[in-house]
Amino acid sequence: MGNPLNHRPRKRFGQNFLQDQHVIQRIVHSIQPREGQHLVEIGPGQGAITIPVLEAVGEMDVIELDRDLIEPLQQKLGRYGQPTIHQADALKFDFCGLRKDTNKKLRVIGNLPYNISTPLLFHLMEQAACIEDMHFMLQKEVVERMVASPGSKDYGRLSVMLAYHCEAQMLFVVGPDAFHPPPKVDSAIVRLLPHPRPPVELTDPEIFSKVVSQSFSQRRKTLRNNLKGMLDAEAIQQLGIDPGIRAEQLHLEEFARLANAVAANLE
Repeated sequence: MGNPLNHRPRKRFGQNFLQDQHVIQRIVHSIQPREGQHLVEIGPGQGAITIPVLEAVGEMDVIELDRDLIEPLQQKLGRYGQPTIHQADALKFDFCGLRKDTNKKLRVIGNLPYNISTPLLFHLMEQAACIEDMHFMLQKEVVERMVASPGSKDYGRLSVMLAYHCEAQMLFVVGPDAFHPPPKVDSAIVRLLPHPRPPVELTDPEIFSKVVSQSFSQRRKTLRNNLKGMLDAEAIQQLGIDPGIRAEQLHLEEFARLANAVAANLE
């Protein structure tokens, strides 16, 4: 029988396997998995979180990119419930396609590989309509950016885009010693709760994304400079926004105003 414990963590997959039992219990307690819920785990690794969650829910979907982990995981997890293991890249995965019951939304969990965490979050935000909540382990620095408020040094494109899609809460910090091999950074657990309806109205979400991205393209420059070619200083002023401030001082609602003005100009 294959033993997943013999698997050497792979740097190219950003693998750091969680092994601290106290941390594992704390994460599972935060998730509170219940029978009947549809749980989906990204990157199960050696099953540290998967096993207690699977025991609680009975069956779940698991997405793992590393082919060498699939068979050992199937052997190991089969003793605790009915996992469906998908050998796939989470960055390209159709999460909403997993739903068998349209009345039941997905609960997504995972220790996300640090090297793809931001693009993966954006991929999940596009499918947030079929997700009830998400609990992720991420680099602490990324979580700080996710939950940042306007005016803080961590506030940026990720903070604004996530705020449009969901409410983000940092739950607790996890030190490097909880993993094998230990990463060089602290990690943190974050909870994401998709909004039942968007907190602001957007004419065109794609334009909103471009405006936010452009606004933060050069952090030290003002809106007047960063949005050149999209909106001039006078147009920004007419929206009740000072063109001489930096993007990090704007709230979600103000970004929405800028984006809707850009969209109106294109009509």
